[in-house]
Amino acid sequence: MKLRCLGRNGPLVHPVGIGAMSFSNFYGPTNETESHAILDAAREVGVSHIDTASVYGMGTSETVIGNYLRSHPQAKEHFKIATKGGIARNPDGPGNIFDNSASHLRTELEASLKRLGVEAVDLYYVHRRDASVPIEEVARTLGGLVKEGKAKAIGFSEIAPTSLRRAHAVHPVAAVQSEYSLSTRLPELGLIQTCAELGVAMVAFSPVGRSFLTDTPLSYAAAQELPFLANNPRFMEPNFSANIAAVAPFKEFANQIGMSAAGLAIAWTLAQGDHVIPIPGTRSTVHFAQLLEGATRDLSLDELAMIEKILPVGWSHGDRYSAVQWNGPEKYC
Repeated sequence: MKLRCLGRNGPLVHPVGIGAMSFSNFYGPTNETESHAILDAAREVGVSHIDTASVYGMGTSETVIGNYLRSHPQAKEHFKIATKGGIARNPDGPGNIFDNSASHLRTELEASLKRLGVEAVDLYYVHRRDASVPIEEVARTLGGLVKEGKAKAIGFSEIAPTSLRRAHAVHPVAAVQSEYSLSTRLPELGLIQTCAELGVAMVAFSPVGRSFLTDTPLSYAAAQELPFLANNPRFMEPNFSANIAAVAPFKEFANQIGMSAAGLAIAWTLAQGDHVIPIPGTRSTVHFAQLLEGATRDLSLDELAMIEKILPVGWSHGDRYSAVQWNGPEKYC
């Protein structure tokens, strides 16, 4: 297993990180004990990168991680922590707004550091672009936070390749985070390539397709209990049933080659470039072990070709986001 670099001059990390949105109740009920068990398992096998955000459970995810670090002080040296800011509550009504102002990003980061119980995070992302603020200005703001010692590197989530180039010209960008999996392949149309060219890590969230690419995907009934998935086109009928049927051969192929479906999905993601770092989320140590199978298996060209035959580009039924959920991510193709 080869470690991967979290940005050109960043730390080496395990090829698979932890997406800590699952430490809140976003994908179903969980608790701090279960989340801490995953962090224990991560330390045992060398997983070192944790990705969280101020809005995950409105601080819950960061608090859970911070409580773990306070009870396991030695873990502070092991884990490389990324968090995100730039999303704020809408004071005029429901929902969120995007705020990339220097004052907001500073306030958000300082609150995150307090919850996490650390002096600096290894990576601070802008969670969503605020179109009213030029990205060059945002990059300068983030660079200032690095100079002040509050963050060691900067990143952006869900931005276009052109935006990455503009930001990187002002201050080195260590990572760009984007949804990327066998079911969501938009980053292949320029983002993965630009990241590779600039020495930027491409951090892939939802690499198992929000459970579709696993042996035990969420049931339709369970998805309807979760606000985000209940309004997501891929989890609405008839798309939901069509997606379950489409991944059945993939699950069978994973079984044939001695892997879990989740492990195979992670292995495929890792095969897309040495700079690609998937950050799956989970509430289960059993599922966590399945995800890590992907880091121990180098897929052959024949295996990659078979996966492509089973799940070709564009196989998913339904858009990855609803019209409301598309508010924020930059479209570039």
